[in-house]
Amino acid sequence: MSSSGGGGGQQFRYTQTPSKVLHLRNLPWECAEEELVELCKPFGRIVNTKSGVGANRNQAFVEFTDVNQAISMVSYFASSSEPAQIRGKTVYIQYSNRQEIINNKSPGETAGNVLLVTIEGVQASDVTIDVIHMVFSAFGYVHKIATFEKAAGFQALIQYTDAATASAAREALDGRSIPSYLLPQHVTSCCLRISFSAHKDLNIKFQSNRSRDYNNPYLPINYSAMDGTLQPAVGADGRKVEVQGNVLLASIENMQYAVTVDVLHTVFSAFGTVQKIAIFEKNGGTQALIQYPDVTTAAVAKEALEGHCIYDGGYCKLHLSYSRHTDLNVKAHGDKSRDYTMPPGVIQGVPQPPGAAATSTGWQGLTCLRFWKSPNNEQLSKISVSKERWRLSDKNLGR
Repeated sequence: MSSSGGGGGQQFRYTQTPSKVLHLRNLPWECAEEELVELCKPFGRIVNTKSGVGANRNQAFVEFTDVNQAISMVSYFASSSEPAQIRGKTVYIQYSNRQEIINNKSPGETAGNVLLVTIEGVQASDVTIDVIHMVFSAFGYVHKIATFEKAAGFQALIQYTDAATASAAREALDGRSIPSYLLPQHVTSCCLRISFSAHKDLNIKFQSNRSRDYNNPYLPINYSAMDGTLQPAVGADGRKVEVQGNVLLASIENMQYAVTVDVLHTVFSAFGTVQKIAIFEKNGGTQALIQYPDVTTAAVAKEALEGHCIYDGGYCKLHLSYSRHTDLNVKAHGDKSRDYTMPPGVIQGVPQPPGAAATSTGWQGLTCLRFWKSPNNEQLSKISVSKERWRLSDKNLGR
């Protein structure tokens, strides 16, 4: 008995004895564990996965807690008119000959300087990153911590200086519980399941209640991910207060003239050092992300520039909001993206738009004059910038 799906190929095979391990074929390229779990989790708890199997690395194994959950998944898709799919590609499912997934290489047993910790019996909100740091720093200096939630539960990656320190912490804490006085009252106990991670150096992009880099005190703070700011803030008037950040999202209306990275840098650097810029198209319009080193500078720029136009005549009007990004990943160097922090000296070497007057990189100066010209060399706008206000001369543009 079989069910067809996606081109008529067999999606199910019933020749094997039911097993709690399912064999998935015809997966998309580099199918991630998260994608496998997302497909299978409606039918039960996933305890293990193994992907990248087969000559084309397009097969995987998924292990449920018990065989009835696996049978439930197979039966559902066998009777469904819609085949199992990942990224729009039909996935073929069959019972595996094995009864459990065994990773022969046992990467979790190979000693390394980063530990993977699964904290059983708690929710993510029950154990703070400070508690994790307190527990694991008893065995040596903790460089970085990253916490996250996956199919196995609430997990954390803890980076030590070397494998010897990590091994000592694992030997002492594996199978133990965090002291009860460090846990909320409704949590009586928890269990630490610890293995070694394949990571060597964690990539922490910002400080928050989910990630911490103890080596870099100057790392940006993600206020939207800190305690107390996860819920929308409400002002005195009952309206939602926008959570501030160091990256601005600019939507540009009425694009009659080209807006390049150089143009945006000229505009936004009047208020402080611009670290990175990325321009992109979304929903038929042009948008840009502008990164400042801190929230205060971004807030000043947003208040000053909101609703103003880059060019005279109401052209290229700016609408600004705060982005959830804290550190832009800018790889290309061109008219659409620029990283002014790498290499050193790039900011000074960036060419100015045609006709742009030389200005200071800071905004502390009392006044600086800027001129923009259109492609036909007509002067379009003269903008006066002051510390106290943003004034558009010639015309009160965009207001």
